[in-house]
Amino acid sequence: MSTASTRLPEGRYGRSSDERADHKLKIAGVVLGAFLLALVGYFAYHYVGQNKISGEVIAFDAKKAAVEVHLEVRKDSGTSGYCTIRSQAADGSEVGRADFRFGGDATRIDKVVTLRTTAPGTTAELLGCHAD
Repeated sequence: MSTASTRLPEGRYGRSSDERADHKLKIAGVVLGAFLLALVGYFAYHYVGQNKISGEVIAFDAKKAAVEVHLEVRKDSGTSGYCTIRSQAADGSEVGRADFRFGGDATRIDKVVTLRTTAPGTTAELLGCHAD
């Protein structure tokens, strides 16, 4: 005697519930992946493409009541904006913070700015630059 098969004939009754679930999961994964890719692209565009002013601290010299900061700013011609710089004491407390404005047609500005502090500062940190 032969044993009866418990499998259904191929293609006779449609997809099994496992195949339908796998297909739905694949579609959900593709939709979620496309959404995440679009979200990353959106944030990258606004971070890189819309940032019309950027800066870099080249050097700094800490004095008793101030910190002289050599700041290099790159921006689009005609764009105005500001860069925020802070200084911290040796114990990590903030002793000074200020915004320095930049404008005009120059695309690269090399400037030494003075950040006044409430105590001797040991650092000069660029927190960011923003266009108006």
